[in-house]
Amino acid sequence: MKQNIRYYCFYFLCILCALFILFFLITILKNSNKPTNQGQQYKDGQLSLPLNINYPRLNTPINISDYIIQVEKIKSSSPALYRKNEHIYKAINEWINRSLKTDEFYKVGLNSYEMVGQDGYGNVHLTGYYTPIIKARHQPTAEFKYPIYKMPTSSGEQLPNREQIYNGALAGKDLEIAYSNSLMDNFIMEVQGSAYIDFEDGSPLVFFCYGGKNNHSYSSIGRLLAEQGEITKENMSIQSIKDWAENQKEEQLKSLLIQNRSFVFFKPQYNAEVIGAAEVPLVANASVASDKSIIPIGSVVLVDVPLLEDDGQYRGRRETRLMVALDVGGAIKGQHFDLYLGIGDKAGKLAGYYNHYGRAWVLQP
Repeated sequence: MKQNIRYYCFYFLCILCALFILFFLITILKNSNKPTNQGQQYKDGQLSLPLNINYPRLNTPINISDYIIQVEKIKSSSPALYRKNEHIYKAINEWINRSLKTDEFYKVGLNSYEMVGQDGYGNVHLTGYYTPIIKARHQPTAEFKYPIYKMPTSSGEQLPNREQIYNGALAGKDLEIAYSNSLMDNFIMEVQGSAYIDFEDGSPLVFFCYGGKNNHSYSSIGRLLAEQGEITKENMSIQSIKDWAENQKEEQLKSLLIQNRSFVFFKPQYNAEVIGAAEVPLVANASVASDKSIIPIGSVVLVDVPLLEDDGQYRGRRETRLMVALDVGGAIKGQHFDLYLGIGDKAGKLAGYYNHYGRAWVLQP
């Protein structure tokens, strides 16, 4: 009798093992055809909700000091936003001080809610943005002939679209605040939402922050170039768009840009830090732009970020960051974060390469 029981137990265990192995192999085969070249991962399986309670086992965030500085800037620049999220910021400070792990936020009264991602497997789209430094002049010259405009005074009428502006619709209205030598630089400045302007006259750089837009529809230039077969979807980035633009005549460049009817205006600020939509100075690698209908301004997110090599390729290295949602963008919709990467050419080159995927958790009570 005992022998039979042992036999049946052994037989049952064999079946369980076989089922487990079968499930494991099916999972591997199921995921083997899914793309991974842009940092996609499938280890958490399919997620059912936009935000799913999940306890991630990741490395300790590498940017804790930057995160702390970012929260201090929220506290000093926007007390109302700080008070709204104070309980979260203080709980995370406790988590930091206690040297807890990434799956232990519950010990300080927070839950980690994994974002479903664009594919349902937790792969959140990650792009990068930066603050360009653009050469300009106060008055137009033969070379510096592309105006940068301030926001027109509201008169209740619809503002002109990009094509109309390029054709002079705002000329003679005293709205020009600088002139650059590159139409593409001006457009990238619009995409990034701000820039430092170097008038090359010995004066300090002037920060041109977002000053408003014309409220015409936004169209992605990258999508248009992909549809036209100019750049493949997989290779699409700000850098590839800039490279394409360098080989085009002004007429061809304008004919592409005017398909994005939206136009951004700017406001000069002297001795100013880079600020986002929340009117808070941004700290590189500690802040993101998000879709505020999903991730409200001031939210803290834990992001598993794929790292790129100098040639822009992802080769398996990743790092964990604590980041705060402090900005928005016309192209930042849904399961998408735009990582703020800093100021100048080095940050710009990296931002130009980012078109990848990482997992992200929103930290909430």
